[in-house]
Amino acid sequence: MSVALEHQATTTQDRSALARMVMTLLDHWKLSTEDQAALLGIAPSNRAALTRYRKGEPIGTNRDQYERVGHLLGIHKNLRLLFPQNRELAYRWMSTRNKAFDNLTPVDVIKEWGFAGLLMVRSYLDRARGV
Repeated sequence: MSVALEHQATTTQDRSALARMVMTLLDHWKLSTEDQAALLGIAPSNRAALTRYRKGEPIGTNRDQYERVGHLLGIHKNLRLLFPQNRELAYRWMSTRNKAFDNLTPVDVIKEWGFAGLLMVRSYLDRARGV
């Protein structure tokens, strides 16, 4: 197998693992299908894509989606570090209203502002951790 084909196979395997990880995370956050799609930057009606990602179809075929997944996993990491003794709170945080976001939930911020909203939520948590 050529180096390019080996790299492509590894990348596909990595993106399959990312798909399963992020879908498990979205399930832990107990988000609706519409909210899950919004966080991943896909059409709310595209339930088929969510099903394919759950089965391990590679995610992040475009840069926007790949970066979204990275930020979502970064948000999760921040929440686990901020609330190490309270996993339930870490999972509930994304759908809890927050004064820092004009009393919107972090999910609402991402739905309203798109990728910029995702960056707002991530940077808020980075600052909370002192990063």
